[in-house]
Amino acid sequence: MKLDHIKMRNMVFTASKLRANIYNVLDKVLETGVAVEIHRRGKILKIVPVEGKRKLSNLRRHDVLNVPIDDIVHIDWLDEWKS
Repeated sequence: MKLDHIKMRNMVFTASKLRANIYNVLDKVLETGVAVEIHRRGKILKIVPVEGKRKLSNLRRHDVLNVPIDDIVHIDWLDEWKS
């Protein structure tokens, strides 16, 4: 079964049908972002794409400035700049 020409919306598979087309189904879920339902032993399972956690979200905020923020904003650099 080719999934290229089938709309994935509300796509429902039996476990046997899924087994025969597993790689095509997984690729289509990744491409479209649409979940696929699988009926197995009277229960419904879903294959759903999940967005990965961004690496930057693992960073913790650190208080590294030991001065008031206004002291940094209003620094006078004129003496440091020489022509």
